[in-house]
Amino acid sequence: MTHPFNASSAYCPGPVSRRGFMRMGLAGFASLSLPGVMRLRAESPTTESPKQKTAVIMVWQPGGCSHIDTYDPKPNAPLEYRGPFSAIPTKVPGMHFTELLPKQAAIADKFTVLRSMRQNAGGHPAGSMQLLSGDSDTRDKPAPRLPDWMSVANYLRSQDGPRTNPLPLYAGVNPPTNYTGPAYLGDAYSPFAVTGDPNNPSFSVPNIGVSDPRELTRLERRASLRQKLDTLERAFDKAGELQALDEFEMQAMTLLTNPKTKVAFDLSQEDEKTRDRYGRNAWGQQLLLARRLVEAGVEILTTSLHGPLCGRVNNWDDHAVNHHVFDAMRFRAQAYDQAVSALIEDIHERGLHERVLVVVTGEFGRTPKVNYQPSTGAGNASAAAGTKQPGRDHWPRAFSNIWAGGGIETGRFIGATDSKGEDSIDRICKPGDFLATIYHHLGIDGRKVFIKDLNGRPTPIVDHGAPIPELIS
Repeated sequence: MTHPFNASSAYCPGPVSRRGFMRMGLAGFASLSLPGVMRLRAESPTTESPKQKTAVIMVWQPGGCSHIDTYDPKPNAPLEYRGPFSAIPTKVPGMHFTELLPKQAAIADKFTVLRSMRQNAGGHPAGSMQLLSGDSDTRDKPAPRLPDWMSVANYLRSQDGPRTNPLPLYAGVNPPTNYTGPAYLGDAYSPFAVTGDPNNPSFSVPNIGVSDPRELTRLERRASLRQKLDTLERAFDKAGELQALDEFEMQAMTLLTNPKTKVAFDLSQEDEKTRDRYGRNAWGQQLLLARRLVEAGVEILTTSLHGPLCGRVNNWDDHAVNHHVFDAMRFRAQAYDQAVSALIEDIHERGLHERVLVVVTGEFGRTPKVNYQPSTGAGNASAAAGTKQPGRDHWPRAFSNIWAGGGIETGRFIGATDSKGEDSIDRICKPGDFLATIYHHLGIDGRKVFIKDLNGRPTPIVDHGAPIPELIS
């Protein structure tokens, strides 16, 4: 059972203003700016924070996954709605998936399907911002107005004081960053981003766990130089933001040199059977790395299932102009089904299912009714340019996501859509409910926490919504 973050008596002030940070990737952690990032976090006034270090892995389907072709089949609907895939029984009586997900169907008792998600933004930017930050605006914007839940959780949990675990609190393995981010919290609360294909034999995380004596000497010299430069900056530091760097340099050096950091990112530490179980492809190894990182102490982990495994346009945006929707679903189904089922089984077998919550979702579903348009180009899951092919467009009125671990009761489905999958009609859940549920698992009461925006205005992290009762422990 998690213990809600109690902030009813005071607002959480925003972070101390500072020079803008680029999104923190691997280079950022090896660069001179790391101590500044650590200092920024520590300078934010502390407040009561959760003691139980629960964690969340969010697996993101960028572009939006067809609910009808996966978790919410409609075998009795007209052909132009139901598509070509047969419905198959799962391990949960009365719950069916499509034939594309046999491995997940076989372990359906280990997760819960939410079939009645709804939001009201039809574009990828606005849809992503609604679900991940609670922004109610239906217009697509070039940058988020509100921080996403990942950055908020990172900010709030960073108030605990110096972190004893050398691993970052918030990490992303090819994380979703196109339409999300920390907004007014500042880039110090962006993810520690690992990019690339973890299945590639040459994949590595640079500058982590440095052990070469010459490299250590170089890092120490850079840290010393940073201190000297920071001393010069103090003459212009009217706000008094710069503090002694000793503690932060030590934390930076620990991150870079502690063997635990290198081991956590090293997939060769896994036995061959485990790697095979997840799938010897980018998605399988991404989710395996995600499990390794949360097991080692990362508390917020995001990973995006995009790239060549999706088909020609590298995402789940299965308009007819992009993909033959049914060929695209077939093309990506095996890797997706195998990786997700392996992750869910693994967190149970390794005893992580009480502490670690896994959420798999995209920003919306796809149109229940199939349409036909000319392809704009040939490629995986797409016919030659000009060929008419089936597609499904954006559909925020009804979509599904799955939840596992987190101590929740599994082996059931929540809510329902109508006979054609067009509208959520039972136990309708909206972005505020989605966010409040994740925050609850992290020990944060989303209804009581406010963070000041750039104008100093206290802004709730959940404007409307409450934790979904069936998805909390």
